[in-house]
Amino acid sequence: MSRTVAREDPSWLGIEEEVSPFTGKKSTAKAAAADVRRWSSVVNATLVVLIMTMPPLLLLLGGGLAAPTVWIKSTVSSIGSSQREPKKDVLLGGLLVPGFDEHSCASRYQAAYYHKDMARRPSPHLIKRLREQEALQRRCGPGTEPYARASQRLKSGQTDAAGDEIDGCRYLVLISYRGLGNRMLAMASAFLYAMLTDRVLLVDRGYGDTLTSLFCEPFPNATWALPHDFPLENFKDLGEDAPESYGNVAVNRSGSVTGLRFVYLHLDHAASQANRLVYCDDHRQFLHRLQWAVLRTDQYMAPGLFFNLAYRDELDRLFPSKDSVFHILSRYLLHPTNDIWGMVTRYYDSYLRNADERVGIQIRVFENRDTPFQQVLDQILACTSQEHLLPAVVGAAGGVSSPAFKAGAAGGGGGGGARSVAVLVTGLSSWYADSIREMYWKSATVTGEAVRVHQPSHEEHQHYFHGEHDMKALAEIYLLSLTDKIVASGWSTFGYAGYGLAGHTPYLLFRPMNYSEPAPNPPCTRAMSMEPCSHGAPGFECTRKEINRNIDTGVLLPHVRPCEDMSWGLKLTEPVVEKKV
Repeated sequence: MSRTVAREDPSWLGIEEEVSPFTGKKSTAKAAAADVRRWSSVVNATLVVLIMTMPPLLLLLGGGLAAPTVWIKSTVSSIGSSQREPKKDVLLGGLLVPGFDEHSCASRYQAAYYHKDMARRPSPHLIKRLREQEALQRRCGPGTEPYARASQRLKSGQTDAAGDEIDGCRYLVLISYRGLGNRMLAMASAFLYAMLTDRVLLVDRGYGDTLTSLFCEPFPNATWALPHDFPLENFKDLGEDAPESYGNVAVNRSGSVTGLRFVYLHLDHAASQANRLVYCDDHRQFLHRLQWAVLRTDQYMAPGLFFNLAYRDELDRLFPSKDSVFHILSRYLLHPTNDIWGMVTRYYDSYLRNADERVGIQIRVFENRDTPFQQVLDQILACTSQEHLLPAVVGAAGGVSSPAFKAGAAGGGGGGGARSVAVLVTGLSSWYADSIREMYWKSATVTGEAVRVHQPSHEEHQHYFHGEHDMKALAEIYLLSLTDKIVASGWSTFGYAGYGLAGHTPYLLFRPMNYSEPAPNPPCTRAMSMEPCSHGAPGFECTRKEINRNIDTGVLLPHVRPCEDMSWGLKLTEPVVEKKV
């Protein structure tokens, strides 16, 4: 459990154990007296909420990580009727639909009371297309007769009819992999691609059925989870040289799909240029002739879709503001399950809610070693100082004690008590948060602000498709999205997902190419938009399909620009309008 550090904390004098509301595990160092005071305040606050809320909250206290902890009889009416909370637009301007079983997924409607208002509102055309996609998922998805017929055709190897001729149902199967951030970016952009191509989206569940343990079903009365009995054997082992790969069919077979049951789209960050030609498929080519498409990707595909002339008008109508595609789609699609949402709300209410300001710092070190890097800490402190995100500290003689804070301090404070800043640190190592915490514990802030540093977990090493690890990771991504300002590591898909959900334009830490050298100077920059960076976007113009890595995307598409943290990556942003002199 994290400690308050800006001012003297008498609980540091104790040695008793306490249980973290995030992990459920014991940690040492809080005095019994502090425990009584803290939990008394929590109990009193809870009683106030229970008295003021109608209908009442039903609390089910579970003993383990996987046990649901908070169920809400009627999320919308319960929270909205509280006199302490203004009524919120829980449907996000029509992005979401009413009618879901709120018990089964509390986060779907409750998240509006934790997130700030959406940075961009959904367009009327997007809302219309979402309702059409939901209807398609219900009509053609698993459990329907059209899906049963399509599965049987795939299993038997029939290839004699186009997808449009069979019930009007076509399918996109997503194989997402690598870390959770990669998978979240892949799911959001694959969903966009499914909408553009009128395909049902089916997401591979992952090892141990991680999809359903992490995310609620996004579609009413339908599923996005690929059934366990999906008939295509060994589909996860497909590679970009497979006979069914788009690049092979487009280049070596000249678009002939004779004998093919499906087409395979290999679009990870290192895909060949031949396979990236799928970004230019205008659906008048061979792709539409196959009922089944299998997509493998570990990245954010959306910027590449804007290169396709066939989709450009539709994308313009869906997203008049180009800097918020992931923000809007993630708020629609990615709702954490009750187990994870309970972790998020317990931690937020315990440590973040009452702060005057919440600053998120997401740390990703791209080098496998057990000892932390002083250079990374120096870079974080230099960035938060340069951008006036955290207050400076003073030494015993009254001077600034940390060279990284020479640039000045954040505003705040003033009469009426000290202003409080809660710092949420996410990362695999605990050393960076501990170091920042110790700095504020040892020295007062120049502004008199109280700074408290919190880190929910520190797993030390990344694990792929590991149940508890992924649950904590998703909870921390959502906690990061609930902060007011975010500092994120360049190249990190975890950070991309966190600030994209939040709708914040982050401060990006430049990735050090050599961790033994001094920290990058400047240490960070304000991003041009809240959009994630695509690490494997196409490098050619679709009208000619000429492979040229040096094209100026800003000339072709003013809203697609090179990423700040990765020169060969691409991201969506609002075009810069030059002022006339």
